[in-house]
Amino acid sequence: MTGRVGLSGSSVSLAHEPSTPPAHGDVTYTLMQMNLCLSGFAGCYRKVAYPTGVDEAVARIRDAHPDAVTLNEACRGDVARIARQTGYHLRFSTVTAAGEPLPCVRPGGRGLYGDAVLTKAAVESTDSRNFDAQAGTEWRRWLCVTTRVGVDVCTAHLATRSTGNDAQCAELAALLERRAATRTVIFGGDINRRRPCAPMRAWTRTDGSADQSPGLQCVSGNGALRSPSAELVSAMHTDHDVLLVRARLTDRVVLGPRPRDSR
Repeated sequence: MTGRVGLSGSSVSLAHEPSTPPAHGDVTYTLMQMNLCLSGFAGCYRKVAYPTGVDEAVARIRDAHPDAVTLNEACRGDVARIARQTGYHLRFSTVTAAGEPLPCVRPGGRGLYGDAVLTKAAVESTDSRNFDAQAGTEWRRWLCVTTRVGVDVCTAHLATRSTGNDAQCAELAALLERRAATRTVIFGGDINRRRPCAPMRAWTRTDGSADQSPGLQCVSGNGALRSPSAELVSAMHTDHDVLLVRARLTDRVVLGPRPRDSR
């Protein structure tokens, strides 16, 4: 099902997709993807009405209780607050601009700018590095965590199409393919394009029918994650709606060794 949820938390169905009832031993795994526009530099920051945008993110997580949350355009101090108030484990990846970490502004004191993954399950290991392909002053990165429930959660915020997006997309797809060889992997991120950056065998869901910036956010999954359904959740204090994807997590979760992606 694809739906939209307002501030009250009520949901109205917009479209329906075939779904498969959970089999014996299966559970639902939910990922929430959000671009929060928190740096203080971007034009969309006026919508954030800081700290209201952070409060909205906390409310959305508390409403949906996702197993994982992927966050783009975030600040380390803000996501630490979100994790603390929702009870999630946090991993953060700092993005650099002109070769230096970028502190968030208006107000300052919120830590450095970057991407984050929040998970209900404890984190066993974390990998993060810059994409090889870069253009412009902001260097884009990917972040992946391995959790104790046998699911890897990854995120990235790719460059715009005019500044290296195609090469980063290919790199991201190859990264997810490597991890998917031995793990169950779910990715959520703002990929700044309408065509997904996912392995061939992965399913994908996007925010193509969003009211704000449609088609730029994507969630993909593979392995023990099956029969995905997507829902759009309205967001007043950022320039992207929230993409919420639920998938059936079968009892055949791959618990093999983690591939060595860091170089």
